[in-house]
Amino acid sequence: MAMTMQGEVTLPADRATVWAALNNPDVLKASIPGCQELEKISDTEFQATAKISVGPVKATFRGGVALSDLDPPNGYTISGEGQGGVAGWAKGGAKVRLDDVEGGTRLVYDVEANVGGKIAQLGGRLINGVAKKYADEFFGNFAKILSPEESAA
Repeated sequence: MAMTMQGEVTLPADRATVWAALNNPDVLKASIPGCQELEKISDTEFQATAKISVGPVKATFRGGVALSDLDPPNGYTISGEGQGGVAGWAKGGAKVRLDDVEGGTRLVYDVEANVGGKIAQLGGRLINGVAKKYADEFFGNFAKILSPEESAA
């Protein structure tokens, strides 16, 4: 089952700081909902483990993440795929673009993803709702890490 999602968020930091954070495994691990492990394999590859729940289905997904189309500090494409055992599989990617705006940086994202297995049987409305919730949570966590109050702590 395929889904798409677009959005943008204004972050309280300059573009170079946002770019560095987008490439920092510790920041990403702290931002990704349910992320248990995020290990940097190379400058453009990570291995990840995340626990997610979609409606009644709860699973631990393990998989790889790769960065491509790198254009520092303007954006990149991030893609990955993971297996969640009996729950199914997920794969997809996002184009991420950074723009300077007053008071910080605007991050624009365009996501395409596919899921299969038991998760796909739950229906598009539920899956899209959960995907949006996870995206909102990720960007909320990411913005909090980049906020001046957090940086000073």
